[in-house]
Amino acid sequence: MQLHLQVSGSGAPLIIMHGLFGTLLNWSGQIKALSEHFTVYAVDLRNHGRSPHTDTTSYPLMADDIIELMDQQGLKSAHILGHSMGGKVAMQLAMNHPQRVDKLIIVDIAPVQYPNHHSDVFRGLNAVQLGSLKSRGEADQQLAHYIDELSVRQFLLTNLYRTEAKQFAWRMNLPVLEACYAEISKPPSGPAFEKPVLFIKGELSDYITADYRDQILRLFPKADYRMVQGTGHWPHAEKASVFTRLVLNYLLK
Repeated sequence: MQLHLQVSGSGAPLIIMHGLFGTLLNWSGQIKALSEHFTVYAVDLRNHGRSPHTDTTSYPLMADDIIELMDQQGLKSAHILGHSMGGKVAMQLAMNHPQRVDKLIIVDIAPVQYPNHHSDVFRGLNAVQLGSLKSRGEADQQLAHYIDELSVRQFLLTNLYRTEAKQFAWRMNLPVLEACYAEISKPPSGPAFEKPVLFIKGELSDYITADYRDQILRLFPKADYRMVQGTGHWPHAEKASVFTRLVLNYLLK
């Protein structure tokens, strides 16, 4: 698997992974700041962005993709940072290959089974008439029938691009993501990761709650927590400078 990645900066390696429907471009603001201290490897996970489309996906497969990328780049180990689905990939990687992980940061996700949060998103994405679409504005209007939040629609529309034939298409592999959604909803599994881990939670998000504390500590007994006040599920986007400072404080101490 030859994942698409962007490499910038110098210093100790730091691998960054996006969430479901995301791309490495979601981290543009953080990459600039973090690359002043680290060699940042921002990755498009399989079936996302410019990385290859495959006929299946799972956390063990995506974790193996990152190990393959590390081998390709000559990285014996690296700091690992993942948000949402990318956070679950990071957890799976740490449990399967603890010797390859220096410091681990998990952003607004827990190692638990989540209910279906994305049925309206899939309905909306599938309803967009790509063949006759004339503009992003028209795509937004079609998505708005299913998704109220403008910020969510704008995030999803970062996946929209024009092919060489000038027709709109999704960069993500939408059919496979929908078919494998049950796998994506699952928790990562494996032996406990005995090294320190930082979990960063958005204050207003329900992806990490007190109910999940036992599951987190069972797999990550040295977990520490930080909260970004006034943010939801995307604390790195909603309060970028606060988030980046938390990451730097943890990685540089």
